[in-house]
Amino acid sequence: MQATGQIIAEAPSTVRSAVLKPSFSVEPLSPAIGVEIGNLDLTAPLDDDQYAALRAALLKHKLLVFRDQDISPAQQVALARRFGELETHPVFPHHPEHPELVMLGGDSKIPGRENIYHSDVSWRERPSMGSMLRCLECPKVGGDTVWVNMAEAYARLPEATRNALDGLLAVHDLLPAFGTRMSAEEREARRVAYPPATHPVVRTHPETGERVLYVNEAFTTHLANYIEKNDVRFGFDFRLAEMDLLQHLYRQAAVPEYQVRLKWRPNTIAFWDNRSTQHYAIQDYFPARRRMLRATIIGDKPV
Repeated sequence: MQATGQIIAEAPSTVRSAVLKPSFSVEPLSPAIGVEIGNLDLTAPLDDDQYAALRAALLKHKLLVFRDQDISPAQQVALARRFGELETHPVFPHHPEHPELVMLGGDSKIPGRENIYHSDVSWRERPSMGSMLRCLECPKVGGDTVWVNMAEAYARLPEATRNALDGLLAVHDLLPAFGTRMSAEEREARRVAYPPATHPVVRTHPETGERVLYVNEAFTTHLANYIEKNDVRFGFDFRLAEMDLLQHLYRQAAVPEYQVRLKWRPNTIAFWDNRSTQHYAIQDYFPARRRMLRATIIGDKPV
């Protein structure tokens, strides 16, 4: 079994970073996931050594947190683009000058609805590699975000459960989570533009080789081939067993031992590896405001 956190198939920049001494500090936030990066000014472009060291840190720790980074929207876009091509989200509102930035947060009348464990845009054929989320405004108390190490969640499943997941495929869909925000005409258009995507229940991380549990309760609707992989007596047997298995897998994200909880402050940036994590935005602050800008980096097709 692949050990969690071991890098076995590194990108060239990551291999090069292994011999570098990072110029920034790294402070663990929890045993399972996340570090705070210090002594690094993100208003200046990353040089090649900083980029390589940060990418290696992201692969190892899965969540990087930067405090007191008073950067502009343009600088946030440039920083995120250093790690890959950026997507434009089809539902969330965009920054008026930078469509790559989505604006997240409700107001005194509309609460946020991201309080569900999820992996961003898993409904895409190529879900995101990662996201950079910057806090513009947040309450003094409340509004934390939880991240989960889903490689650890998979590694600590019982062996019999891991064996049962081999070869299973899950269907991920945009509309169950976002369809209520749309008119009937918009839902029809989005269904054509973004049909459900099918991904392995357990994906292999393309850079570390880790096995990652890759279903989430926000976007994963059902298993595409459960009945092909399991013997059942009757139709309701199949459906109930499939639902029970999915519910069990969803609940793995809620295990505290796999998590870290971040308290936001203005000008905090969180950068996470979306291929190996899930997150949950805690909605305990309404009607106070929490305003965020997120840049999302396009990833690869899960295998």
